[in-house]
Amino acid sequence: MTTRLKLPRLVAAALLLAGCGFAPQRPPAPEPPLTPHLRLIGVTEIATGTEYGGTVVGGLSGIAYSPERGDYLLISDDRGNDGPARVYTARLAIDAHGIAPPEFTAVHHPRHASGEPFAPWWRPQSGTDRPDAEAARWLPGASSYLWSSEGDFPRGFGPQLRINRLDGPFVRDIPLPAAFEPQQGERGPRGNGTLEGIALSPDGRTAWVAMELPLKQDGEPATPQDAGAPVRFTAIDLASGRALRQIAYPPERVPHTRRLPGPQINGVSDILEDGAHHLLVLERAYSAGAGFDARLFRIDTRTGSDTLALDALAAGGFEPVPKTLIADLAGLGSTPDNIEGMSWAPRLADGGCVLVFVSDNNFNPAQTTQFIAARYLPPDADSRCGDAAP
Repeated sequence: MTTRLKLPRLVAAALLLAGCGFAPQRPPAPEPPLTPHLRLIGVTEIATGTEYGGTVVGGLSGIAYSPERGDYLLISDDRGNDGPARVYTARLAIDAHGIAPPEFTAVHHPRHASGEPFAPWWRPQSGTDRPDAEAARWLPGASSYLWSSEGDFPRGFGPQLRINRLDGPFVRDIPLPAAFEPQQGERGPRGNGTLEGIALSPDGRTAWVAMELPLKQDGEPATPQDAGAPVRFTAIDLASGRALRQIAYPPERVPHTRRLPGPQINGVSDILEDGAHHLLVLERAYSAGAGFDARLFRIDTRTGSDTLALDALAAGGFEPVPKTLIADLAGLGSTPDNIEGMSWAPRLADGGCVLVFVSDNNFNPAQTTQFIAARYLPPDADSRCGDAAP
């Protein structure tokens, strides 16, 4: 039996604020393009409150495409408030002219090691964390997936990296560096600032995991005035669970100062493999009253210092990884929402590479679940655009 989407009755309207100014007396100097390696294909949205399979669709924080299945995997960061912890499978039709609304095909609920479903946020289960899921990647064969949780800090659980079968059963936990465990005082990770992104090597044997914010001992997060301290990306061998290498990634400053009381933040929201030695890095920013921003960068994981053995990233004691701007998503011609996930999509008919981004609507009626498809123009021949390892 096919389950159909149940659309909400009310859709919140968005208010757009426009500014004006005087024309300059002479043409301004040309500026570099904001999207030198990305071209918009199309945008589609799902209204907050949309239902599928007895759940509310929202909080989509990660997306991954499986060529074997033809399905996208979408993970929700819902902590049990609008349904159990869950992943969706969906189809997305993308061609050179646009992107169609997603066709959801199933909803699945991962279980923890006891074999039971994860308890909701408001009813904790002794000895088990309440996951805050942020990223997911299909594993080879596409019958199971690797996913991350930012942790359940109030109850003493740090970030988690797990493997589950698509139909739910727990497979195993992947150990993480001890430095990622919650600590007292000015050390350790920041709550709600831990494992935000996962990238798999083309052969599926190595996972890079990205922290969203710096460890406390490494320095302060970004502000509009300062880019802040680097965040740590760690390569992990999935078979053994051994950490192989770690690099320090320098984020950008928060692009806009807040206009209302509230947060002004910038951090890493996802990473994606781009060939054997490169990662695409998605930075997502938010300033209260000024809205969201999203920028895409590219790094070579062979550069920079190995920081695995460094307790703290002291100035001058390490070399951060260099990065190249791929695109400011605001320059694509659409207004990005809370963009948290990205994936490769199938190549276009002309062989062109495609990236697809998804936003986390925070289950907020003033936001939407947004899918953005864009043509990727690789900066060099090292990119494989998501193709399998040769």
